[in-house]
Amino acid sequence: AVVSTQSTGSSGINAEYGYAAAKETLMTHKLLAPAYYILSGNSTGQGVIITRSLTKTLDTQELNATSGRWYLLQTNYDPWEQPPFYDDRRKPGNICMTQWGQDNTGYKSLFNVLSTKPNLNKLTVYTSVLTV
Repeated sequence: AVVSTQSTGSSGINAEYGYAAAKETLMTHKLLAPAYYILSGNSTGQGVIITRSLTKTLDTQELNATSGRWYLLQTNYDPWEQPPFYDDRRKPGNICMTQWGQDNTGYKSLFNVLSTKPNLNKLTVYTSVLTV
């Protein structure tokens, strides 16, 4: 897992630490602002969304293919709250992912989900899909 948690000169996370250490660091370090961290590793099943406040982890969502959770989706809103009706990108994103299906999901399909309205809206600054 290669993740950087800083924009200053403080130590961040790099590949030598691995997924578990990266996850622990993102869950425990104090922050300057609330954040959603989306972390994946280079092994099957390594994936988590970490919802953070300034001082603690509020929620985690982990991949679990055996229980049908083969993907994770995060929008601009906390997963335990309903998104506002005028900006619900969670429902369309989940519909798109379900329609693609696990066997057909790859770089192109993920980019299509992220770059199609309503997931791509006028306030979207950039869209990226990264691979390990």
